[in-house]
Amino acid sequence: MKFTIRRCAILILGAGLAAAALPQQGGRGQAPQETRLPSGKLQSDEILKAEYEANLKDAAELADLAEQLKIDLEKNDRFVLSMATLKKTDDIEKLAKRIRSRLRHN
Repeated sequence: MKFTIRRCAILILGAGLAAAALPQQGGRGQAPQETRLPSGKLQSDEILKAEYEANLKDAAELADLAEQLKIDLEKNDRFVLSMATLKKTDDIEKLAKRIRSRLRHN
């Protein structure tokens, strides 16, 4: 009886050690493999750089449109609003959403 219990204990211990020695699969505990471009730079760094530059460009365009909207609103009568002014508000909203989605992506 002791021999059977000892044999089972050794098998369970061996199985536990074997499972611990195997590399973990999935996303647990391991850093994702970094992809490098032919130039040697990290792909993730280049993507972040491109998104940063696009955000700067869109932010400059957003500021320009906001200034144009302010001028249009000052020129127009308080009861009259041109279609061009409404179009600018839509463009401002689209740019802001585009910037926000890029920032949330990071």
